[in-house]
Amino acid sequence: MSHPEKTHNKAASSLAAADVLKPSNFLRQIIESDLANGTYASRRWGGSPGDAAHHAAGQPDPAKIRTRFPPEPNGYLHIGHAKSICLNFGLARDYGGVCHLRFDDTNPEKEDTEYVNSIIDAVKWLGFEWNGAADAAPYQASDYFDFMYRAAECLIEAGHAYVDEQTPEQMRVNRGDFGKPGIDSPYRSRTPADNLARFRQMRDGLFEDGAMVLRAKIDMGSPNINMRDPAIYRIRRATHHNTGDKWCIYPMYTFAHPIEDALEQITHSICTLEFEDQRPFYDWLMARLIESGLLADPPPHQYEFARLNLTYVITSKRKLAQLVYDHKVNGWDDPRMPTIVGLRRRGYTPAALQLFAERIGVTKSDSWIDYQTLEGCLREDLELKAHRGMAVLNPVKLVLTNWDEVMGAGHLEPCTQPALPHPPEGTEPPPARHFSIGKEVWIDREDFEEVPPKGYKRLFPGNKVRLKGGYVIECTGCNKDANGLITEVLATVVPDTKSGTPGSETVKVKAAITWVGVAGGVNAEVRLYDRLFLDAQPDAGGKDFLESLNPNSLKVITAIVEPSLANALPGQNFQFERHGYFVADRVDHVQGSKPVFNLAVGLRDSWGK
Repeated sequence: MSHPEKTHNKAASSLAAADVLKPSNFLRQIIESDLANGTYASRRWGGSPGDAAHHAAGQPDPAKIRTRFPPEPNGYLHIGHAKSICLNFGLARDYGGVCHLRFDDTNPEKEDTEYVNSIIDAVKWLGFEWNGAADAAPYQASDYFDFMYRAAECLIEAGHAYVDEQTPEQMRVNRGDFGKPGIDSPYRSRTPADNLARFRQMRDGLFEDGAMVLRAKIDMGSPNINMRDPAIYRIRRATHHNTGDKWCIYPMYTFAHPIEDALEQITHSICTLEFEDQRPFYDWLMARLIESGLLADPPPHQYEFARLNLTYVITSKRKLAQLVYDHKVNGWDDPRMPTIVGLRRRGYTPAALQLFAERIGVTKSDSWIDYQTLEGCLREDLELKAHRGMAVLNPVKLVLTNWDEVMGAGHLEPCTQPALPHPPEGTEPPPARHFSIGKEVWIDREDFEEVPPKGYKRLFPGNKVRLKGGYVIECTGCNKDANGLITEVLATVVPDTKSGTPGSETVKVKAAITWVGVAGGVNAEVRLYDRLFLDAQPDAGGKDFLESLNPNSLKVITAIVEPSLANALPGQNFQFERHGYFVADRVDHVQGSKPVFNLAVGLRDSWGK
């Protein structure tokens, strides 16, 4: 092979010192070595995927490297896929290459156009385009079925594949295990002509599902069980979402995937560590099909990295589907879900997910990433982007008892505050927020204590605070109902202390609290989301992940928000001052009439405290 592992590992080591300031990413080192050595400089590109003859007739490949993101359209993408998307598209972007979006749709029983559309939307939302043009269609493995069949016949004719009619149980037993070599199938010695005839009968639908398979003929004594004559085609009568009923035989993933990479002239085929044991078959298949003249040389090379393990999260598609179908969550886009549609509805941004993918790096070692790292990336992105607003999440009325005397009966004093206190450098600040203060305002219950604990600086009898953007007030007491619940907090306004006016700083206070005027406040549904699981590793070690579901992962409250927030667009992020970052729900929020906000992340991590 033209890419021996030792050569790549040595090259990666020699570049490590130069990359110490970047997050760990051995793939960058490999790519830089390949570019320096001209490993793929001789490649040609026929303008579209194709065999050796197709590319030989093309031009020198304008892409310095080609990577790919090849999801199977059998579910919604999750945070682990987001890492892979950012990795593959990011490497192509950074090294003058092209990243392909390809649907690995070789399993017709589990795939659906709903998932195809959701994947396309997710990749676009994350900010990437594929296949070399903004309007390019994604590639589909099923478009290569004709070539895959041709490649299978080529292997048969060369004596590298045979039709095996053992039962699945016989094949399993005869395959051996890690301590025992496999036993040759009694059908292994058939002539190429007999195997070719039998394979064509499989194709023509003459046998029942599962009656036989086509196997690669490699080595039944190999210490790598994946090399013990793996199955490469099986009979399966199923309508395919792209090819319909044209085929009743379908390629196995391990056979299809390397061929897809080769037809697309992929240079660096990046996958997770569970495919490491499959790499010898990948290389074996590439070598056989290059020998036959079907595929172009040099072939793609597969590299593996550790998949994302994020605390308090599960990424198994099967388990995520169970959460949805057992109604433990409210659909695939529930903001508690680690799906990309769920993260988006929660308020995560493409920039935050890209920053997360870059920050955690790429390694070959399995490790757990703390969920706080993901949350920190969102805070970092929203700090300079999210417009500010005031919201009262646990309201109690504050009555300014001297307001009519000082300001005039029924008077509403206009106030302004910046929508973005520190806009990004070089950008115009957005228009200021406008609201008004009157005799009655809403404050959070937590901002008043009748008997304050030590160090408490907010409202208590005799203490002064500033209503942010408004006046300094002095607390005089409270009113309670028959059960002792505080129904009103009482205070007096200190004249001539309005924020931004001359003399506003003459009265010093130790705290400012947020508030919303009763006259202009808008009722809003606020969904306070927490982590879905109480266990940091909910499904590790065979644990039942359902047992660690957090019963308090969602709390729905009616809050009161300032008038500007009622005009939020669905999907727009805000910082509710002193509370955290929120997003106007993409589904249920109706601009101007039904405000619904989801908690994206608090201002600092306080989960479990």
